[in-house]
Amino acid sequence: MERYHAMSKIVELLVERKFVSRKDVERVLNAHDGSESFHRLLIRSGLISEDDFLGLTASEFGYSLLESFPKDFDPAPFVELSPLFMDEHSFLPLSISPEELRVIVNDPFDYLVIDALKKIFPDRRYILFLARKEHVKGWVHQYFHDVSVSRGETRLAEDERTLPGAIEDIEQMRDLASEAPVIRKVNQILTSAVEQRVSDIHFEPFEDRTRVRFRLDGILREFLELPIQLHQAVTTRIKIMAKLDIAERRLPQDGRIRIKLAGKNIDLRVSSLPTMFGEGIVMRILERDSISFSLQKLGFPQRELVLFESLIRYPHGIILVTGPTGSGKTTTLYAALSSINSLEKKIITVEDPVEYELDGINQIQVNPKAGLNFASGLRSIVRQDPDVILVGEIRDKDTADIAIQSALTGHLVFSTLHTNDAAGALTRLMEIGVEDYLLSSSVLGVMAQRLVRILCSNCKQSRPLDALLMQKFNLPPNGLEGKNVYQPVGCEQCNMTGYRGRIAIFELLMVNDQIRDLILLNKSSASIREEGCRNGMRLLREDGLEKVIQGVTSMEEVLRVTGASVQYVD
Repeated sequence: MERYHAMSKIVELLVERKFVSRKDVERVLNAHDGSESFHRLLIRSGLISEDDFLGLTASEFGYSLLESFPKDFDPAPFVELSPLFMDEHSFLPLSISPEELRVIVNDPFDYLVIDALKKIFPDRRYILFLARKEHVKGWVHQYFHDVSVSRGETRLAEDERTLPGAIEDIEQMRDLASEAPVIRKVNQILTSAVEQRVSDIHFEPFEDRTRVRFRLDGILREFLELPIQLHQAVTTRIKIMAKLDIAERRLPQDGRIRIKLAGKNIDLRVSSLPTMFGEGIVMRILERDSISFSLQKLGFPQRELVLFESLIRYPHGIILVTGPTGSGKTTTLYAALSSINSLEKKIITVEDPVEYELDGINQIQVNPKAGLNFASGLRSIVRQDPDVILVGEIRDKDTADIAIQSALTGHLVFSTLHTNDAAGALTRLMEIGVEDYLLSSSVLGVMAQRLVRILCSNCKQSRPLDALLMQKFNLPPNGLEGKNVYQPVGCEQCNMTGYRGRIAIFELLMVNDQIRDLILLNKSSASIREEGCRNGMRLLREDGLEKVIQGVTSMEEVLRVTGASVQYVD
């Protein structure tokens, strides 16, 4: 918190001394997603210069500014420090004694730097010097480029200098990926991702670098950049861990890693995809120990929770969950299955892929290469005498027809679709060729959902929802004016994003006799939606606004995920 307050003080001084206007600060703050420090965003936006920031910070906190590096510098005491880490965080040590450590930094508010140094060089006083980012990076390269050789990283350093293109020898790739520096770098990235509650890691190769990005609470942000020379070694290491074919770089591959990181049992789903400059890797992080499949914890409003729990206890019929990729559909379905799982019911799933293992439930992973897809898997499932079936996704008419026939012959079927709202799922099934009379007699209900980020409870701020704010968010007068809402601020606990965690917003369409009549008349999704609202259905945006009033999330977040337009007013 101390560092956060220091950064806030600098921003206030920038406003006070008219380097930047408060209005500009607020606009940048609204766009700040935590992927970089706030002052770097101000600099990148052109609102302040790096020299202005460094000069003001130095004068306010008593730091010295360095323009040149001491010629008698000895890097030997600092061989334990990773040059990549120093380059990523723009710092390098200057000198050390039993009492103190002098460090050159570009960002004195980067707490990771001091915390890391304290672990390696404990019980010392830290004296910080400030320097421009380009100077710091240049000095790191100048004085630490070859330190890796003395640390036992000879092979890696040689390969960086001598291999401008791809490594073609498979054994050479395998050996390089097994070197300690590569293993350490991959483990560092994985550990950081788990500690920061990241859901996905993206390794993206470009002509001169590899960008590593983390997806946290649904938002991608850059974590670090790697030299492009390391890309093949890093991706080979990941492919070895995932038991993929390291010789195959022309076709996509999928694999899985089970590992213990930061004291947690982690499943990593690995996907590789060939791009122009090398293989792109995406790793989905699944925590086996911490996941909880409970309908009560997903964020259901009370009315929708009662209705959905009644739906999943029907003896037969189809229940659909719809939304874009990454909207929590699988979690909702797993929670539903866990809720009804018992010794008296046989539950079978066919998924692509199986994300979590559910105790007492038979789960099947699709395998297109072996001819096992959703349709063929569903045909086989029906012959296994199930009570409940989960089909990961309805992608075509064949799968839809088998699912409907299963529902009509006494099975309860769960599945997902990619549509924008609940009513759109019914019209989508008719568009792919499902007969209206079969659809109207088999579907019990449709749940649409999205994930919104939860405001950080430590730093969120209250503000009244006045007429100006309602105009800003293009809200019609509906009794909300005068209520308090909350906005994100940012602190150390939430990594300066203003948010921590996610919760779902829901739209539940119950298929009653009126809806069935509209399906038989081939009516549009708009007509079905209107009828659903007359019967009490709350739209996604309405559930989101209710969570805004409750202080769970922000207005900006609800409008972001529901696609509503925002009208900014000065």
